[in-house]
Amino acid sequence: MTIQKLREQNLAVQWCSVPLDRKERTTIPQPQSDTWVQLLEPESFSPLCHDEALLLCQISNWEWAAWIPSHGEAVINIEQFCFPNS
Repeated sequence: MTIQKLREQNLAVQWCSVPLDRKERTTIPQPQSDTWVQLLEPESFSPLCHDEALLLCQISNWEWAAWIPSHGEAVINIEQFCFPNS
């Protein structure tokens, strides 16, 4: 197995910050279409890009098509976003 495949298998979506009530949020969040997520480095898409993205559809285990306000559609890796604690 190549290093790239090993790296891809270990990718996981993360919380933006640790949930306050850990008993209720013990599972790792799973991305779903029509979900708003927080971009970790929005400037990597464009200098004036919003810091949120709407997930449109899953492309692979680690990539999603997303819509970013003031930017448009983009492919984002699950390492580039996190779920807000709301």
